[in-house]
Amino acid sequence: MSAAWQPTATVPVDLEKMRETVSAVLKADGGPVLPEPPDTHVTVLTELLRGHLEVMIREVETAAGKLPDTIPRYCALACVGEARGKLRARPAARPGGTIANARRLARVLAALCDHHELLDGEPG
Repeated sequence: MSAAWQPTATVPVDLEKMRETVSAVLKADGGPVLPEPPDTHVTVLTELLRGHLEVMIREVETAAGKLPDTIPRYCALACVGEARGKLRARPAARPGGTIANARRLARVLAALCDHHELLDGEPG
């Protein structure tokens, strides 16, 4: 028996829900939603974003891995690396640090959603 269970099939990604979470933190143009939400709301949003990122990192990496060496593949994998870095980062210990962190997570999640949609249409 293996040390970690690995699924044999992927579950469909709910891009609509992920984009709704992004839009709770960012406007459509990528700018911040104003006014800043209360800290408890930011904490919930941050955890949602982190969970969505964990799913999308796997999905985009898997889809990109099936492609030949192309620009879309390399761009998607670069975004995966960026997303992993954002997941490791912690909010700055200053006023506004938690919302700034949530905004960074939202931006990279939006980018991964875009890559997922692009790769979904790529011939494998």
